Amino acid sequence: MCQLAIGHYLLNTDVRPSELWFSSEGFARALVELARRYRFDGILINLPGRPEDWRVQMERIERMPDGTEMVYWPNGEVTRCPPDDNPRHLAPGRRKPAIEDVNPDWLYYDDPHVPCGLKYPFSFGPDVPDGPPTREWPPYLFRTIQLVREATGGELSVHSEVFSPFTQLMELFGYEEALIYLLEQPERCHAILQAYSEGTGELAAAQARHGVDAVLISSAFAGAGFISREQYREFVLPYEREVIRRAKQGGAPFVYTHTCGAIGDRLDLMVETGTDGIDTLDPPPLGTVDLAEAKELYGDRVFFKGNIDSVNTLLRGDPGTVRKDAEMRVRIGSRGSGYILSSACSVAPRVPPENLMVLAEVAEAGGTVQ
Repeated sequence: MCQLAIGHYLLNTDVRPSELWFSSEGFARALVELARRYRFDGILINLPGRPEDWRVQMERIERMPDGTEMVYWPNGEVTRCPPDDNPRHLAPGRRKPAIEDVNPDWLYYDDPHVPCGLKYPFSFGPDVPDGPPTREWPPYLFRTIQLVREATGGELSVHSEVFSPFTQLMELFGYEEALIYLLEQPERCHAILQAYSEGTGELAAAQARHGVDAVLISSAFAGAGFISREQYREFVLPYEREVIRRAKQGGAPFVYTHTCGAIGDRLDLMVETGTDGIDTLDPPPLGTVDLAEAKELYGDRVFFKGNIDSVNTLLRGDPGTVRKDAEMRVRIGSRGSGYILSSACSVAPRVPPENLMVLAEVAEAGGTVQ
């Protein structure tokens, strides 16, 4: 089971860019189609559900010669949806808030994957509210989960995603400003993170009530490339622990954590959050995780998913290279079980499909790999 980049779905299905990004039907169809083609055991739904009348919110959609779709909104903003990558929302008059302007009581859960991008105060729709956001989840938020479950009929494990409080703080202010605020205004950061942890945990619990088998916490910015081990302990660990507590209290069967890059020095802290599993495990040179060492130290406490180099093996390699690498990961990861064969981070748009098809063959032969 691998997490695929949006561009990979676009390049390998016939779902149009705007349909994939803005409709539950389009994204669900792409998820199921490629999961079956690559013979994955599970599907990660990493976009929120969309309303059925999604086109009504827009002014018009124009298709460019290269396949890019330009979505024009009534407020003058534009979303550029390329045929091989994530959309980019263009809102020239909108600026990220300063930390002094943010009221933690007006924060609950912010998702950068909503139509028209992030805004403060936050809303799941395209408009910017003039007061604190609602704490009620729009019913359509869970439509993709419903569609995927109906399409797969229990044949595949269905996972959902929430953004960690730390990721939301980084997205709220922008990466550079957020890192400065950690140093200069830590108490304000703690108040913001606490507010996000409540909403994030409640959303994870709501996803569980809609039938997902596991919830992934997307915590991409918590590796050593962004923050130190000490900052992880202060600004990430307690809030992800709270998210996991709320999610499990609300019925989530499993909760696991996705953190990219250099996490070899903080695996023990990630385990302390109470997570059931750790995702990506980027190996050198992309990251710092040695799978054998991680299994020996923490394999009896969490499961691991990933560790196949997404760039040098999956993108630049050939099926033979992928097979050799995957067989090695299975030999190490399957000791004592608790390992999911997967790419370290997302599968890039132009990873050759034949490279991914090798993974199921290796996984199915895992018991006989020598």
